[in-house]
Amino acid sequence: MDNNIKVYCENTASHIEVQMGTTLLELTKSLALKHSYPVLAAYVNNRLKELNYRVYTPISVRFIDISHSEGHRVYQRTVAFLLQRAMAELFADYPFHIRHSVGSGYYCEAEGKESFSELECIALEQKVREIAAENIPIERHKEPTADIVAKLEEAGYNDKATLLRSRPRLYSNVYYMGKTIGYFFGALAPTSGYVDNFAIIPYNEGFFVAMPDRTVPLRLGRVPKADKMAGLFHQFHEWMDVVGVPTVGELNDRILQGDTSELIKIAEAVHGRQFSLIADKIYAANRERGAKVILISGPSSSGKTTSAKRIGIQLRVLGLHPVLISLDDYFVDRANTPRDENGDYDYEALEALDLARLNDDLKKLIDGQSVEIPRYDFITGTRQWHDQPLKLDERSVLIMEGIHALNPRLTPALEERLKFKIYLSCFTSVAMDNITRIHTTDNRLLRRITRDYRTRGNNAYNTIARWPSVRRGEEKHIFPYQENADVMVNTSLFYELGVIRPIVEPILREIPDTVPEYGEAHRLLEFLDNFVPIAPDEIPLDSVLREFVGGSSFKY
Repeated sequence: MDNNIKVYCENTASHIEVQMGTTLLELTKSLALKHSYPVLAAYVNNRLKELNYRVYTPISVRFIDISHSEGHRVYQRTVAFLLQRAMAELFADYPFHIRHSVGSGYYCEAEGKESFSELECIALEQKVREIAAENIPIERHKEPTADIVAKLEEAGYNDKATLLRSRPRLYSNVYYMGKTIGYFFGALAPTSGYVDNFAIIPYNEGFFVAMPDRTVPLRLGRVPKADKMAGLFHQFHEWMDVVGVPTVGELNDRILQGDTSELIKIAEAVHGRQFSLIADKIYAANRERGAKVILISGPSSSGKTTSAKRIGIQLRVLGLHPVLISLDDYFVDRANTPRDENGDYDYEALEALDLARLNDDLKKLIDGQSVEIPRYDFITGTRQWHDQPLKLDERSVLIMEGIHALNPRLTPALEERLKFKIYLSCFTSVAMDNITRIHTTDNRLLRRITRDYRTRGNNAYNTIARWPSVRRGEEKHIFPYQENADVMVNTSLFYELGVIRPIVEPILREIPDTVPEYGEAHRLLEFLDNFVPIAPDEIPLDSVLREFVGGSSFKY
């Protein structure tokens, strides 16, 4: 019997025959791959697999390193596992939490510990390096879920045990690094030795773990200067603890107990209060310094449109007259639109907007003049005009939302006192467990897939294929200016992924396994499997979530 099987390597565009049972790690050595950085994982028939995966049938394989988005996550998860072990050895009395990701790194805290000194961070970093130097194998095992739950509880990881109990499965996967047990959602590196580039630095009430920048992996990501965003994170973590649903396991438990209606009401009430408080601040700024232009920015699918409309309603309650101007209407004619490195029209470039016209119109409106506002025709790619000119009265305020809204180069003609700047984020305040954060980008991508399928006729394949380009635009045009905001708002709703799950799952399943985008679809499906489904019946018609799942009382 022939024990050899044929493998096609996409990286080298070549076939190779290997013995049945060969691991992917062994395969990398046979292929003598020329990667700039260590290979961390691979896509086997477009599904992500660890390097310990053994090949028993003919496959197509694509190896990835830290410069790949999913390879970067493999590295981050592996660092988290080493941190879990190091914290258990050095700070066993303080439960360890990875609070949120910042840039390419993690912000971490220890429950009950007010801060970390520089010496403590040095000791923690040294301990992680010692664990890495041991090159301990990281192994995944499939075991009876009941056995895993018992082991997790014995080790003190009740958050992970709660999640497993809330999504009953006969068997589940668990990781071991020596005697250390871990539960993660996605591939890890084969050994602890793959963690070779990081730094641990005191930061706020905990510490920051700097990790390699994905685009320049030899360089560590900088310690973030994001005081406003950090404050927003901290506020929501405290609030989630008070509500009693800091992790998905506890959220699932509450839903299974019949508390869904109450949880929806609480989450929506928080949004309502946020928008009301923002309107109060805008009103005060309008009276104190004459603020007349409300600038709203945020990444894709952060809920900018609904948020702008809800803030507008709150402003009307206070007696102001909000007027919405779309930045899209100030696009230059398509023939004059700049092009990106691929030769495609770059509508996300600031130069795609007619800045001179925009600033001239804003100055005239502020001065009380009547202005003819343009309207961009996306079909012809040319400028048209609204039927009626626009003129502001003494109670009018302009609301403009768009990716460039907080960029100072957008409105240089306006005095700063005239502007009120809002940044919308969509970071998921609920965590999978204490050391596994839900990536903000996953939440937004699922929102966008759901909305674009329903309203724009885009299937999941197209949305996922375009997502890297969208993310690059955000990194360039949005995130650098977020700290310019007067206020920041978290538009995520801790219950929303339970609502999105039954809507988006059939959309994701339409992607065939013959395309690379299948890997991302499969990952998202496995991720959503952790959430108990929620019917959308009780979601208010003005909810931000309605912008994505449908049924909104607003017109878009």
